[in-house]
Amino acid sequence: MAACALALASAGSADAARSWGPLAPPNPALGPVGSSTMHGDAGSSDATPLAGPGAGPRAVSSYPLAAACPTLLQGADGLVVALCTAIAGQVPTVHLLDPAAPGPLGHSLALLELAKGSLLGGVYAYLDNADRLVAVDGDRALVRVTHRRDGGGRWRLTIEHRTDLSAAIPVGDNVTGLVPDWAGNVWFATGNGVVGLVTPAGATATLTLPAGEQVANSISSAPSGRVAVATTHALYEFRADVSGRPERLWRAAYDRGPARKPGQLSWGTGSTPTYFGPGSGAEFLTIVDNAAEPVKVLVFRSGSGESVCSQSVLTKGGAGSENSPIGIGGSVFVASTYGYPYPTVPEGAGPAVPATAPFVGGMTRVDVDDSGCHTVWENTVRSAAVPHLSTADGNLYTVTRVGLDITTPLDGYAFTVVDPDTGEVISNLPLPGTIVADPLQTSALIATGRRVLQGTITGILRVG
Repeated sequence: MAACALALASAGSADAARSWGPLAPPNPALGPVGSSTMHGDAGSSDATPLAGPGAGPRAVSSYPLAAACPTLLQGADGLVVALCTAIAGQVPTVHLLDPAAPGPLGHSLALLELAKGSLLGGVYAYLDNADRLVAVDGDRALVRVTHRRDGGGRWRLTIEHRTDLSAAIPVGDNVTGLVPDWAGNVWFATGNGVVGLVTPAGATATLTLPAGEQVANSISSAPSGRVAVATTHALYEFRADVSGRPERLWRAAYDRGPARKPGQLSWGTGSTPTYFGPGSGAEFLTIVDNAAEPVKVLVFRSGSGESVCSQSVLTKGGAGSENSPIGIGGSVFVASTYGYPYPTVPEGAGPAVPATAPFVGGMTRVDVDDSGCHTVWENTVRSAAVPHLSTADGNLYTVTRVGLDITTPLDGYAFTVVDPDTGEVISNLPLPGTIVADPLQTSALIATGRRVLQGTITGILRVG
C-alpha cells in the first residue's frame, strides 16, 4: 500500500521530483523510504518522496497522549508507530496509531512501555523492513517491537526479539543514535562515546571514542556501507571491517565554540550528520558547527573526509542549530534553534552561555557546486520543528512559533509551507493550542495521504 501511494505521489509531481534530488538508494534493512526513520532515511536527508498537504486550509486533529512524541514512523501497512515519553514518570512508550482515521482523533490503538533510560536515550529508533520498531531501551537491550492483531481483533505491541547489549555498553551509559547499514548491521552510538554494531547473526563489537567526546544526536549510514557519527568535538566516518568490527575511516574536528548555546542540548554541533549529493545522493556529508558566531555549514567528502567547503549560515537569525540539516541534491537547508526555550536539557549538558536568548529563528539555504559553497537565501522564519522537504511537491514544511521573540507560554504555532527555491513563506495555517502544542524542535512525519504528523509536548497533531 505504501509503495503504491509513493508511486502515485511521485508520478503526480514529476517536475518537482526532477528538481529536487537525487535521494540515495533505499536501505534494504529499513521500511518505506521517507517514513521509516526520524529524518526520513538512513542518510538523515530530512527529504521525502512523499507529498505533503500543500498550502491553504487543511483539517487539523490531535492525539492527546499525555506524552512528548519526538519519533513518528510509518510502515508499509500505513500504521504509524510513535515512540513517546510519558509526562508522568518520563517512561518511553510505544504507541500504534492510524493516521487515516476519520474525524477527531483519540487514543492509540495499542501501547507498550519500554525500560527508561536517559533523556535522549531511546529517542532515535527506526522501522525495519518488517515494520518492526528497532530501539535500544534503558536496560541496554536492542529490541524489535512488532504489532499485530490478537484473537479478538485488538492490536497488540510486543517485543519480538531482544539482544542484550549490557556487555558492550557501560552501566550509566545509553544509546543515543541507531541506524542499520546496507549489509544489515545495526550500528549504535552512546552518549559517552561508544560506537558499536550488531551483526545480523547477533554478534556485537564496539570501539570507544576519545575521552570527553559525547554523542548527542543520531547517526547516519550510506549505500557505501559507511556510517557517520558526530560527537561534541568532531565528525567521524566508520565502516565494518572484514571481521565485522567497527573501523574508523577518518575524524574531522570542528569549531565547537566556547560553551553550549541556549537552544541547544549539548556543547557541540546539534546536527545529526546528513548524507547528500547531486550524484549518488550520498557522496557528501554535512553538519553545522558550534562556532561563537557565525556558525558554518561544513561539507566533507564521504570516504576520504576531505573538506569540500564551508559557509556561514543563519546570519539573519540566531547563530546556532540543534537540528539536522536538510540535504538533497546539491542543497543544504539549516534552521536556527538559538534561544529556543526547552523545558529541560540532558543531564551533564552544562550551562548555556548566555543562559537565555531571544528565539528569533532564521533559515539558510546553501548550495554546493564545483566552485564550493554559496548562500542562495536566508530568511527569518521561526521554525519550531525539524523542517522537511518533499521532492514530490517541491515544498518545505515546518511548524513555526507565533509571538514575540522573547517567547512566552502564550505563544501560538502555525503549520508553515516555505518555497525552497526562494525562502519565502507560501502559507501559514494556525494550529490549536499554546504551550501544549509546542513541538520542541522535534521532527515531523510526512505520511501517505498527504498528511503531516507533528509530535508536541503533550501528544501529536495531524494536518491534512
